[in-house]
Amino acid sequence: MTETILYPPKCLYRTARPASRPQPHSLNMIGFGFDGTACFRKGTAIAPDAIRLVASDIESYSPYLDLDLEETAPFYDLGNLIVQQSGDAHQDYLATHERFLQLAGDLDFAAAGIKFLTLGGEHSISYSFVARYLQTFPDLVLLHLDAHADLRDEYQGYHYSHASIIRRCLDHFGPGHQLLQFGIRSGTKDEYVWMRENHTLAPSLDAFVAFIEGLPASRPIYLTLDLDYFDPAFLPGTGTPEPGGQDFFSFVRIIQALRHKNMVAADVVELSPPVDASGNSDVFATKVVRELILAFYREAKNER
Repeated sequence: MTETILYPPKCLYRTARPASRPQPHSLNMIGFGFDGTACFRKGTAIAPDAIRLVASDIESYSPYLDLDLEETAPFYDLGNLIVQQSGDAHQDYLATHERFLQLAGDLDFAAAGIKFLTLGGEHSISYSFVARYLQTFPDLVLLHLDAHADLRDEYQGYHYSHASIIRRCLDHFGPGHQLLQFGIRSGTKDEYVWMRENHTLAPSLDAFVAFIEGLPASRPIYLTLDLDYFDPAFLPGTGTPEPGGQDFFSFVRIIQALRHKNMVAADVVELSPPVDASGNSDVFATKVVRELILAFYREAKNER
């Protein structure tokens, strides 16, 4: 008997087409609503459908990119990976990770032009996707926007913790891979020592954007965005907020730079709708997702 891997969302993301498997030469949206290792405030498990719901009521046009979702190439909404709730967060995560591996199968993401935009969920969910793209692209650049370094080898007994996601990704790094981080303002002393020694922490927004602009247009990029990158004054609805964060316009500058590059995948994680009863954080996150979807669009080639 074939295991059910996905379940349909409560509503499709605005303008997306439904699909049950990754579509070639296209952007594929998927939800991974896992928050089993969240250590402070949970709630990210419901974020994928919260973003889809808000998307139906916001404008499809981005004045920052001068693009409209209604006019770009089609993209697909695969629904959400099924996350079991056994009470054992480690096993629940591994089981969902295996479902992603079943979904991906032996597809060659590079040759087939398969791009993913994943909606979390806590940050640990990024591992499933980043590891696959690192395997696919020996020269992948991993861009990490976050308040936290996420470089611990484990946290609170969890090897695949939201606080160790970047460390787990580094387990798969080869000589041609590269990591650059920005927005980090919280971590252990050891994490900061590692970032300084390995030159992975951009000192400013200008430096981060300049790095992107300096990349060859064909070099593959994966962007992992933890929404606590933003200051909690702008986006309070996240599990581990940190003061001193960035605003929306810093993200717009990054997106405008990525717009002309080869972004092969991205994820948006750590939205926790229950934390912000006003719903403003859901709207903020959905606008972020809209910009990301549009940034995948390669106008010069008229394709994603």
